[in-house]
Amino acid sequence: MSQTGPATKKQRMDVKTIGTHNGTFHCDEALAVFLLRQTDAYKDANLKRTRDPAVLDGCDIVVDVGAIYDESKRRFDHHQRGFTEVFGHGFSTKLSSAGLIYKHFGKEVVASAAGLEPSDKKVDTLWLKMYKEFIEALDAIDNGISQYSSQELPKYRNRTDLSSRVGWLNPRWNESTESEKVDALFLKASQLAGGEFLGRLDYYASAWLPARNLVLAGLSSRQNIDAGGKIILFEQFAPWKEHLFELEAEQGVSEDELPFYVIYPDETGGNWRIQAVPVSPESFDSRKALPEKWRGVRDDELSKVSGVDGCIFVHASGFIGGNKTKEGALDLAKLALKM
Repeated sequence: MSQTGPATKKQRMDVKTIGTHNGTFHCDEALAVFLLRQTDAYKDANLKRTRDPAVLDGCDIVVDVGAIYDESKRRFDHHQRGFTEVFGHGFSTKLSSAGLIYKHFGKEVVASAAGLEPSDKKVDTLWLKMYKEFIEALDAIDNGISQYSSQELPKYRNRTDLSSRVGWLNPRWNESTESEKVDALFLKASQLAGGEFLGRLDYYASAWLPARNLVLAGLSSRQNIDAGGKIILFEQFAPWKEHLFELEAEQGVSEDELPFYVIYPDETGGNWRIQAVPVSPESFDSRKALPEKWRGVRDDELSKVSGVDGCIFVHASGFIGGNKTKEGALDLAKLALKM
């Protein structure tokens, strides 16, 4: 005799339900629902959009509604009076439902999407990076936290951020707000927010993190290039600036041990670059700019002035220069340290 009937019934009883509010939707709960559906526990979960307490009480997990934050009860709202939860780890922005779900379930989502074991240290690195670069802004926007003082007037309006694009998916004021239609639009919003989350995570896992490893290797071995540790050599091009400042802080590199120059191959021209490390990631000022008498000089004239063959240029501000060979770029760096 077939067991299809009872098995199907049991299967249906095992399906979990995620609850959130109905009506106008926002980016935070749209992403929160998407993230939950990336976990083993809620990957096949149904969704109930309602504000009815009785219906929400029957859900397995509730986000962005209900005025309760209690992990043990699987309730994750942030609208209640007295709510002050933040992500921690140096972040002080009050959480939205996106941040709450990411705080509690994010490591599982990151590990699964990046194909890593949960215990891998890279999971923690990516988890924190995604909060900093992706989730925190959604928390701030949903909680009405400005990036700058309200006394400063913005020079332009930006309505192309993810929160705005999710908002635009809501029905217009003169369109039908029938629940089935709005629920369908919510699912579209959830996929939009989730797709961007996964895309950003893929970049950080497959491009940003490998670059960080290259920078760490270069920073750790810089005394092999220059005994004073003032020159870092990368044998392949990688975006290094952001990583260098973070890794210097993590490793506790003292001020007198900070590197001054980075040598790396030009990503397209087949030449080599020497770049002065800025005083901060966004600064145009360098820790030690290339010598003034080289600045704005090019090609053979620069080779004569510097005494190094194969020179291509030094920028007028002294923050970057070029040479045809790795050896030439290294020679420029070693000379610049003495000038």
